[in-house]
Amino acid sequence: MTKALEGVRILDFTHVQSGPTCTQLLAWFGADVIKVERPGVGDITRGQLQDIPNVDSLYFTMLNHNKRSITLDTKNPKGKEVLTELIKKCDVLVENFGPGVLDRMGFPWEKIQQINPKMIVASIKGFGPGPYEDCKVYENVAQCTGGAASTTGFRDGLPLVTGAQIGDSGTGLHLALGIVTALYQRTHSGKGQRVTAAMQDGVLNLARVKLRDQQRLAHGPLKEYSQFGEGIPFGDAVPRAGNDSGGGQPGRILKCKGWETDPNAYIYFITQAPVWEKICDVIGEPTWKTDPNYAKPAVRLPRLNEIFGRIEQWTMTKTKFEAMEILNKDDIPCGPILSMKELAEDQSLRATGTVVEVDHPTRGKYLSVGNPIKLSDSPSDVERSPLLGEHTDEILRTVLGFSDHQVADIHKSGALDPPQKQAAE
Repeated sequence: MTKALEGVRILDFTHVQSGPTCTQLLAWFGADVIKVERPGVGDITRGQLQDIPNVDSLYFTMLNHNKRSITLDTKNPKGKEVLTELIKKCDVLVENFGPGVLDRMGFPWEKIQQINPKMIVASIKGFGPGPYEDCKVYENVAQCTGGAASTTGFRDGLPLVTGAQIGDSGTGLHLALGIVTALYQRTHSGKGQRVTAAMQDGVLNLARVKLRDQQRLAHGPLKEYSQFGEGIPFGDAVPRAGNDSGGGQPGRILKCKGWETDPNAYIYFITQAPVWEKICDVIGEPTWKTDPNYAKPAVRLPRLNEIFGRIEQWTMTKTKFEAMEILNKDDIPCGPILSMKELAEDQSLRATGTVVEVDHPTRGKYLSVGNPIKLSDSPSDVERSPLLGEHTDEILRTVLGFSDHQVADIHKSGALDPPQKQAAE
Protein backbone atom coordinates (compact mmCIF):
# COMPACT_ATOMS: atom_id res chain seq x y z
CA MET A 1 0.00 0.00 0.00
CA THR A 2 1.38 3.42 -0.95
CA LYS A 3 2.34 5.71 1.92
CA ALA A 4 0.83 9.19 1.98
CA LEU A 5 4.20 10.99 1.66
CA GLU A 6 6.00 8.41 -0.44
CA GLY A 7 8.30 10.17 -2.92
CA VAL A 8 8.93 13.14 -0.62
CA ARG A 9 12.53 13.42 0.55
CA ILE A 10 13.40 15.35 3.72
CA LEU A 11 16.86 16.68 4.55
CA ASP A 12 16.79 16.58 8.34
CA PHE A 13 19.14 18.93 10.17
CA THR A 14 17.19 18.72 13.41
CA HIS A 15 18.32 17.63 16.83
CA VAL A 16 17.01 17.07 20.38
CA GLN A 17 13.17 17.03 20.36
CA SER A 18 11.21 19.73 18.55
CA GLY A 19 12.62 19.15 15.07
CA PRO A 20 12.93 15.36 15.32
CA THR A 21 9.27 15.18 16.38
CA CYS A 22 8.34 16.89 13.12
CA THR A 23 10.54 14.80 10.84
CA GLN A 24 9.61 11.52 12.55
CA LEU A 25 5.95 12.24 11.89
CA LEU A 26 6.73 12.87 8.21
CA ALA A 27 8.77 9.64 8.11
CA TRP A 28 5.85 7.70 9.60
CA PHE A 29 3.72 8.94 6.72
CA GLY A 30 6.26 7.59 4.24
CA ALA A 31 8.70 10.43 3.57
CA ASP A 32 12.36 9.47 3.09
CA VAL A 33 13.99 11.36 5.96
CA ILE A 34 17.77 11.72 5.72
CA LYS A 35 19.13 12.77 9.10
CA VAL A 36 22.39 14.71 8.76
CA GLU A 37 24.66 14.27 11.79
CA ARG A 38 28.13 15.33 12.83
CA PRO A 39 30.73 12.60 12.28
CA GLY A 40 31.61 10.81 15.49
CA VAL A 41 29.08 12.81 17.54
CA GLY A 42 25.62 12.78 16.00
CA ASP A 43 22.48 14.15 17.58
CA ILE A 44 23.37 15.11 21.17
CA THR A 45 20.45 13.08 22.50
CA ARG A 46 22.13 9.84 21.44
CA GLY A 47 24.19 10.18 24.60
CA GLN A 48 21.75 11.98 26.89
CA LEU A 49 19.87 10.17 29.70
CA GLN A 50 21.44 6.86 28.72
CA ASP A 51 20.06 3.90 30.69
CA ILE A 52 22.37 1.40 28.97
CA PRO A 53 26.09 2.31 28.55
CA ASN A 54 27.31 2.97 25.00
CA VAL A 55 23.85 2.49 23.49
CA ASP A 56 21.67 5.15 21.88
CA SER A 57 19.38 6.56 24.55
CA LEU A 58 15.61 6.19 24.53
CA TYR A 59 15.55 9.97 24.20
CA PHE A 60 17.06 9.54 20.73
CA THR A 61 15.46 6.29 19.61
CA MET A 62 11.91 7.42 20.39
CA LEU A 63 12.26 10.57 18.26
CA ASN A 64 14.07 9.21 15.22
CA HIS A 65 12.19 6.18 13.93
CA ASN A 66 11.97 5.45 10.20
CA LYS A 67 14.92 7.73 9.32
CA ARG A 68 18.25 7.20 7.58
CA SER A 69 21.44 8.68 9.05
CA ILE A 70 24.34 10.20 7.13
CA THR A 71 27.36 11.74 8.84
CA LEU A 72 28.64 14.91 7.22
CA ASP A 73 31.11 17.62 8.20
CA THR A 74 29.52 20.70 6.66
CA LYS A 75 32.66 22.76 7.37
CA ASN A 76 34.69 20.50 5.12
CA PRO A 77 34.80 21.71 1.47
CA LYS A 78 33.90 18.24 0.24
CA GLY A 79 31.16 18.11 2.82
CA LYS A 80 29.72 21.33 1.43
CA GLU A 81 29.71 19.78 -2.03
CA VAL A 82 27.80 16.76 -0.72
CA LEU A 83 25.32 19.02 1.06
CA THR A 84 24.78 21.00 -2.13
CA GLU A 85 23.96 17.78 -3.98
CA LEU A 86 21.58 16.71 -1.21
CA ILE A 87 19.75 20.03 -1.46
CA LYS A 88 19.29 19.41 -5.17
CA LYS A 89 17.78 15.99 -4.50
CA CYS A 90 15.52 16.79 -1.54
CA ASP A 91 12.12 18.46 -1.27
CA VAL A 92 12.34 19.88 2.24
CA LEU A 93 15.15 20.98 4.54
CA VAL A 94 14.14 21.01 8.22
CA GLU A 95 16.27 22.63 10.93
CA ASN A 96 16.02 23.79 14.52
CA PHE A 97 19.41 25.43 14.83
CA GLY A 98 19.88 28.68 16.67
CA PRO A 99 19.18 31.83 14.65
CA GLY A 100 21.69 32.39 11.83
CA VAL A 101 23.38 28.98 11.91
CA LEU A 102 22.39 28.03 8.36
CA ASP A 103 23.73 31.37 7.14
CA ARG A 104 27.04 30.79 8.89
CA MET A 105 27.22 27.33 7.32
CA GLY A 106 27.18 29.11 3.97
CA PHE A 107 23.63 28.08 3.05
CA PRO A 108 21.30 31.05 3.57
CA TRP A 109 17.78 30.90 2.14
CA GLU A 110 18.81 32.78 -1.00
CA LYS A 111 21.57 30.26 -1.81
CA ILE A 112 19.33 27.26 -1.13
CA GLN A 113 16.71 28.76 -3.44
CA GLN A 114 19.34 29.15 -6.17
CA ILE A 115 20.43 25.53 -5.78
CA ASN A 116 16.86 24.20 -5.72
CA PRO A 117 14.00 26.64 -6.35
CA LYS A 118 11.49 23.98 -5.27
CA MET A 119 13.12 23.44 -1.89
CA ILE A 120 10.99 24.14 1.18
CA VAL A 121 13.06 25.30 4.17
CA ALA A 122 11.29 24.68 7.47
CA SER A 123 12.61 26.07 10.73
CA ILE A 124 11.76 25.95 14.42
CA LYS A 125 12.89 28.89 16.53
CA GLY A 126 12.21 29.87 20.11
CA PHE A 127 10.60 33.18 19.29
CA GLY A 128 9.36 34.95 16.20
CA PRO A 129 10.72 38.35 15.09
CA GLY A 130 10.92 40.73 18.02
CA PRO A 131 13.01 41.56 21.08
CA TYR A 132 13.67 37.90 22.01
CA GLU A 133 14.27 36.35 18.59
CA ASP A 134 17.95 35.63 19.29
CA CYS A 135 17.30 33.94 22.64
CA LYS A 136 17.88 30.24 23.21
CA VAL A 137 14.70 28.36 24.13
CA TYR A 138 14.05 24.95 25.63
CA GLU A 139 10.81 23.14 26.51
CA ASN A 140 10.12 24.74 29.87
CA VAL A 141 11.17 28.18 28.67
CA ALA A 142 8.61 27.91 25.87
CA GLN A 143 5.90 26.88 28.33
CA CYS A 144 6.71 29.90 30.47
CA THR A 145 6.88 32.43 27.65
CA GLY A 146 3.84 31.06 25.83
CA GLY A 147 1.41 31.57 28.71
CA ALA A 148 1.03 27.94 29.80
CA ALA A 149 2.99 28.11 33.07
CA SER A 150 1.30 31.27 34.36
CA THR A 151 -2.07 29.54 34.11
CA THR A 152 -1.00 26.10 35.39
CA GLY A 153 -0.91 25.10 39.05
CA PHE A 154 -2.92 26.18 42.04
CA ARG A 155 -3.87 29.75 42.82
CA ASP A 156 -1.73 30.01 45.97
CA GLY A 157 1.28 28.19 44.51
CA LEU A 158 4.08 28.66 42.00
CA PRO A 159 3.46 28.60 38.26
CA LEU A 160 3.97 25.06 36.98
CA VAL A 161 5.09 23.48 33.72
CA THR A 162 3.26 20.43 32.41
CA GLY A 163 4.79 17.03 31.77
CA ALA A 164 3.41 17.11 28.23
CA GLN A 165 6.05 18.49 25.87
CA ILE A 166 3.87 21.22 24.41
CA GLY A 167 6.85 23.44 23.64
CA ASP A 168 9.06 20.94 21.82
CA SER A 169 6.78 18.23 20.45
CA GLY A 170 3.86 20.65 20.16
CA THR A 171 5.87 22.98 17.93
CA GLY A 172 7.18 20.04 15.92
CA LEU A 173 3.60 19.04 15.15
CA HIS A 174 2.79 22.60 14.09
CA LEU A 175 5.81 22.63 11.77
CA ALA A 176 4.83 19.29 10.21
CA LEU A 177 1.47 20.78 9.23
CA GLY A 178 3.24 23.79 7.75
CA ILE A 179 5.51 21.55 5.69
CA VAL A 180 2.67 19.45 4.30
CA THR A 181 0.76 22.66 3.49
CA ALA A 182 3.78 24.10 1.66
CA LEU A 183 4.20 20.85 -0.27
CA TYR A 184 0.58 21.05 -1.36
CA GLN A 185 0.93 24.67 -2.44
CA ARG A 186 4.04 23.73 -4.41
CA THR A 187 1.90 21.42 -6.56
CA HIS A 188 0.21 24.60 -7.85
CA SER A 189 3.01 27.17 -7.69
CA GLY A 190 5.99 24.99 -8.51
CA LYS A 191 8.02 26.99 -5.97
CA GLY A 192 9.45 26.31 -2.56
CA GLN A 193 9.03 28.64 0.40
CA ARG A 194 10.12 29.17 3.98
CA VAL A 195 8.06 27.68 6.80
CA THR A 196 8.68 28.81 10.37
CA ALA A 197 7.20 27.80 13.71
CA ALA A 198 8.18 29.62 16.90
CA MET A 199 7.92 27.69 20.15
CA GLN A 200 6.34 30.63 21.96
CA ASP A 201 3.69 30.83 19.23
CA GLY A 202 3.01 27.10 19.38
CA VAL A 203 2.51 27.09 23.15
CA LEU A 204 0.23 30.13 22.97
CA ASN A 205 -1.84 28.37 20.30
CA LEU A 206 -2.28 25.40 22.64
CA ALA A 207 -3.13 27.75 25.51
CA ARG A 208 -5.70 29.68 23.52
CA VAL A 209 -8.54 29.05 26.00
CA LYS A 210 -6.59 31.08 28.54
CA LEU A 211 -6.31 33.96 26.07
CA ARG A 212 -10.07 33.59 25.71
CA ASP A 213 -10.45 33.87 29.48
CA GLN A 214 -8.18 36.92 29.60
CA GLN A 215 -10.68 38.77 27.44
CA ARG A 216 -13.70 37.45 29.35
CA LEU A 217 -12.09 38.68 32.56
CA ALA A 218 -12.52 42.28 31.39
CA HIS A 219 -16.29 41.80 31.62
CA GLY A 220 -16.51 40.17 35.03
CA PRO A 221 -15.33 37.20 37.12
CA LEU A 222 -14.71 33.80 35.58
CA LYS A 223 -17.55 31.99 37.30
CA GLU A 224 -16.48 28.45 36.44
CA TYR A 225 -13.18 28.98 38.31
CA SER A 226 -13.10 27.68 41.90
CA GLN A 227 -12.13 31.02 43.36
CA PHE A 228 -15.45 32.54 42.27
CA GLY A 229 -17.32 30.15 44.53
CA GLU A 230 -14.87 30.88 47.33
CA GLY A 231 -15.52 34.61 47.07
CA ILE A 232 -11.89 35.41 46.16
CA PRO A 233 -11.57 38.45 43.86
CA PHE A 234 -9.90 38.10 40.47
CA GLY A 235 -6.89 40.16 39.49
CA ASP A 236 -6.16 41.63 36.08
CA ALA A 237 -4.71 38.43 34.58
CA VAL A 238 -6.04 34.90 34.18
CA PRO A 239 -5.22 33.03 37.41
CA ARG A 240 -3.98 29.51 37.93
CA ALA A 241 -7.03 27.32 38.20
CA GLY A 242 -5.77 24.05 39.65
CA ASN A 243 -7.70 21.23 38.03
CA ASP A 244 -10.75 23.26 37.04
CA SER A 245 -12.03 22.46 33.57
CA GLY A 246 -11.05 24.87 30.84
CA GLY A 247 -14.15 24.24 28.78
CA GLY A 248 -16.79 26.03 30.82
CA GLN A 249 -18.20 22.79 32.27
CA PRO A 250 -17.00 22.55 35.91
CA GLY A 251 -14.56 19.70 36.44
CA ARG A 252 -12.20 18.46 39.14
CA ILE A 253 -9.80 15.64 39.90
CA LEU A 254 -11.28 13.57 42.72
CA LYS A 255 -9.92 10.85 44.99
CA CYS A 256 -10.87 7.24 44.33
CA LYS A 257 -10.59 4.10 46.41
CA GLY A 258 -6.95 3.44 47.27
CA TRP A 259 -5.76 7.03 46.98
CA GLU A 260 -3.93 6.75 50.31
CA THR A 261 -1.27 4.49 48.79
CA ASP A 262 -1.71 4.89 45.02
CA PRO A 263 -0.61 8.32 43.72
CA ASN A 264 -2.78 7.85 40.63
CA ALA A 265 -6.00 6.61 42.25
CA TYR A 266 -7.97 9.60 40.99
CA ILE A 267 -10.57 10.39 38.37
CA TYR A 268 -11.42 13.55 36.45
CA PHE A 269 -15.12 14.27 36.84
CA ILE A 270 -17.12 16.87 34.87
CA THR A 271 -20.52 18.06 36.09
CA GLN A 272 -21.92 18.53 32.61
CA ALA A 273 -25.31 20.25 32.72
CA PRO A 274 -27.23 17.81 30.46
CA VAL A 275 -26.42 14.88 32.79
CA TRP A 276 -26.84 16.72 36.10
CA GLU A 277 -29.89 14.68 37.11
CA LYS A 278 -28.06 11.42 36.43
CA ILE A 279 -25.14 12.66 38.56
CA CYS A 280 -27.54 13.36 41.41
CA ASP A 281 -28.93 9.83 41.18
CA VAL A 282 -25.49 8.20 41.05
CA ILE A 283 -24.14 9.98 44.12
CA GLY A 284 -27.36 9.62 46.11
CA GLU A 285 -28.59 13.21 46.10
CA PRO A 286 -31.89 12.99 44.20
CA THR A 287 -33.30 16.13 45.88
CA TRP A 288 -30.63 18.24 44.17
CA LYS A 289 -32.42 17.72 40.88
CA THR A 290 -35.22 20.10 41.96
CA ASP A 291 -33.59 22.05 44.80
CA PRO A 292 -33.39 25.71 43.66
CA ASN A 293 -29.85 25.89 45.11
CA TYR A 294 -28.60 23.11 42.80
CA ALA A 295 -31.03 22.55 39.93
CA LYS A 296 -29.59 25.08 37.47
CA PRO A 297 -25.96 25.53 36.33
CA ALA A 298 -25.76 29.20 37.35
CA VAL A 299 -26.80 28.55 40.95
CA ARG A 300 -24.36 25.66 41.24
CA LEU A 301 -21.31 27.77 40.42
CA PRO A 302 -20.91 29.32 43.91
CA ARG A 303 -21.32 25.84 45.43
CA LEU A 304 -18.80 23.88 43.37
CA ASN A 305 -16.56 23.05 46.35
CA GLU A 306 -19.52 21.58 48.22
CA ILE A 307 -20.79 19.72 45.15
CA PHE A 308 -17.44 18.18 44.25
CA GLY A 309 -16.85 17.36 47.90
CA ARG A 310 -20.05 15.32 47.87
CA ILE A 311 -19.17 13.66 44.57
CA GLU A 312 -15.77 12.76 46.00
CA GLN A 313 -17.43 11.00 48.92
CA TRP A 314 -18.91 8.70 46.28
CA THR A 315 -15.77 8.30 44.11
CA MET A 316 -13.73 7.33 47.21
CA THR A 317 -15.89 4.20 47.50
CA LYS A 318 -14.93 3.05 43.99
CA THR A 319 -11.70 2.36 42.16
CA LYS A 320 -11.11 4.75 39.28
CA PHE A 321 -12.05 2.02 36.81
CA GLU A 322 -15.20 1.07 38.69
CA ALA A 323 -16.24 4.71 38.83
CA MET A 324 -15.58 5.15 35.12
CA GLU A 325 -17.66 2.08 34.23
CA ILE A 326 -20.63 3.30 36.30
CA LEU A 327 -20.43 6.90 35.06
CA ASN A 328 -20.03 6.00 31.40
CA LYS A 329 -23.30 4.06 31.45
CA ASP A 330 -25.01 7.42 32.03
CA ASP A 331 -22.74 9.39 29.65
CA ILE A 332 -21.25 11.33 32.55
CA PRO A 333 -17.89 12.65 31.26
CA CYS A 334 -14.96 11.38 33.29
CA GLY A 335 -11.53 9.88 32.91
CA PRO A 336 -9.19 7.92 35.19
CA ILE A 337 -5.74 9.31 35.90
CA LEU A 338 -3.63 6.75 34.03
CA SER A 339 -0.01 6.27 35.01
CA MET A 340 2.72 5.69 32.45
CA LYS A 341 2.92 2.11 33.71
CA GLU A 342 -0.78 1.60 33.02
CA LEU A 343 -0.48 3.14 29.56
CA ALA A 344 2.56 1.02 28.72
CA GLU A 345 0.62 -2.10 29.63
CA ASP A 346 -2.66 -1.12 27.91
CA GLN A 347 -3.31 -3.76 25.26
CA SER A 348 -5.86 -1.61 23.41
CA LEU A 349 -3.13 0.98 22.76
CA ARG A 350 -0.88 -1.80 21.46
CA ALA A 351 -3.65 -2.97 19.14
CA THR A 352 -4.07 0.47 17.56
CA GLY A 353 -0.33 1.12 17.20
CA THR A 354 -0.42 4.02 19.64
CA VAL A 355 2.13 2.13 21.76
CA VAL A 356 4.55 -0.09 19.85
CA GLU A 357 7.39 -2.45 20.65
CA VAL A 358 10.50 -1.85 18.58
CA ASP A 359 13.59 -4.04 18.23
CA HIS A 360 16.96 -2.27 18.16
CA PRO A 361 20.28 -3.96 17.23
CA THR A 362 22.17 -2.73 20.32
CA ARG A 363 19.38 -1.84 22.76
CA GLY A 364 17.07 -4.77 22.18
CA LYS A 365 13.31 -4.39 22.51
CA TYR A 366 11.80 -1.18 23.85
CA LEU A 367 8.43 0.57 23.90
CA SER A 368 7.71 3.76 22.02
CA VAL A 369 4.77 5.83 20.93
CA GLY A 370 3.50 5.19 17.43
CA ASN A 371 1.87 7.58 15.01
CA PRO A 372 -1.03 9.29 16.82
CA ILE A 373 -2.66 10.13 13.48
CA LYS A 374 -4.28 7.23 11.68
CA LEU A 375 -4.94 7.23 7.91
CA SER A 376 -7.14 4.46 6.51
CA ASP A 377 -5.13 4.15 3.28
CA SER A 378 -1.68 4.85 4.67
CA PRO A 379 -0.92 2.77 7.76
CA SER A 380 2.19 3.76 9.69
CA ASP A 381 4.92 1.23 10.42
CA VAL A 382 7.39 2.14 13.15
CA GLU A 383 10.93 1.18 12.20
CA ARG A 384 13.90 1.52 14.53
CA SER A 385 16.05 4.62 14.66
CA PRO A 386 19.29 4.57 12.66
CA LEU A 387 22.72 4.01 14.10
CA LEU A 388 25.05 6.97 13.66
CA GLY A 389 26.02 7.23 9.98
CA GLU A 390 24.45 3.85 9.23
CA HIS A 391 23.22 4.88 5.78
CA THR A 392 26.02 7.22 4.71
CA ASP A 393 27.37 5.19 1.81
CA GLU A 394 23.87 4.04 0.82
CA ILE A 395 22.66 7.63 0.51
CA LEU A 396 25.74 8.73 -1.41
CA ARG A 397 25.23 5.93 -3.92
CA THR A 398 21.44 5.62 -4.26
CA VAL A 399 20.31 9.21 -3.66
CA LEU A 400 23.22 11.17 -5.12
CA GLY A 401 24.37 8.55 -7.63
CA PHE A 402 28.04 8.70 -6.63
CA SER A 403 30.36 5.98 -7.86
CA ASP A 404 32.49 3.82 -5.57
CA HIS A 405 35.49 5.94 -6.53
CA GLN A 406 33.67 9.17 -5.64
CA VAL A 407 32.52 7.74 -2.29
CA ALA A 408 36.10 6.70 -1.52
CA ASP A 409 37.35 10.20 -2.33
CA ILE A 410 34.75 11.77 -0.05
CA HIS A 411 35.77 9.46 2.78
CA LYS A 412 39.41 10.31 2.16
CA SER A 413 38.62 14.02 2.41
CA GLY A 414 37.41 13.58 5.98
CA ALA A 415 33.97 14.95 5.21
CA LEU A 416 32.17 11.85 6.45
CA ASP A 417 34.31 10.60 9.30
CA PRO A 418 35.44 11.89 12.69
CA PRO A 419 38.62 13.95 12.60
CA GLN A 420 41.69 11.76 12.98
CA LYS A 421 43.74 12.54 16.09
CA GLN A 422 47.42 12.83 15.26
CA ALA A 423 49.76 11.01 17.58
CA ALA A 424 52.29 13.15 19.43
CA GLU A 425 55.81 12.85 18.08
